[in-house]
Amino acid sequence: MNLALCSFLRSSNRSNKTFKPKKNIPEGSHQYELLKHAEATLGSGNLRQAVMLPEGEDLNEWIAVNTVDFFNQINMLYGTITEFCTETSCSVMSAGPRYEYHWADGTNIKKPIKCSAPKYIDYLMTWVQDQLDDETLFPSKIGVPFPKNFMSVAKTILKRLFRVYAHIYHQHFDSVMQLQEEAHLNTSFKHFIFFVQEFNLIDRRELAPLQDLIEKLGSKDR
Repeated sequence: MNLALCSFLRSSNRSNKTFKPKKNIPEGSHQYELLKHAEATLGSGNLRQAVMLPEGEDLNEWIAVNTVDFFNQINMLYGTITEFCTETSCSVMSAGPRYEYHWADGTNIKKPIKCSAPKYIDYLMTWVQDQLDDETLFPSKIGVPFPKNFMSVAKTILKRLFRVYAHIYHQHFDSVMQLQEEAHLNTSFKHFIFFVQEFNLIDRRELAPLQDLIEKLGSKDR
């Protein structure tokens, strides 16, 4: 996680208000060491370099570690604005007037349903949490191989986590500014976007709700 964001969330009175329990990577594990490497590289301020696969490391493991970290970041960021995201204020899950999301997980809810943003995000984060807790999908023990469908699952997780960023930017950015969290949101999102771009993890069409912002963040880094 970006060190400034991490420091802010620890010091903020709102930092305890995570939307879902934080997903921890076991200390002493190789994935924990990879996370520490990522944090140290982020400290340099070069996000393009920070997202690159470290030399000699496994791509699946690198994506797994970062996916867990992004879940935790978005979990905390959304947790700070839940009081503004209600059944009344956000009766549909949207990212501006042109983009609306309906929920389906293919298991419990097979046919997409229209629901409020807080309900959608609750479904989404619970579903992501279940994937991250599944040792057959996200193995935490050394030597346990990742499944053949891991990349497909990781892409779906990241695609759906993007929608939470998109909702926050389109529907709640005024609240984010009132809380003086815009710099932390922007840094977290920039890290997320650079990561998914580095490994081509989200289809460009899915990124359309925030395309202008993505281009702006990218141009600043050139």
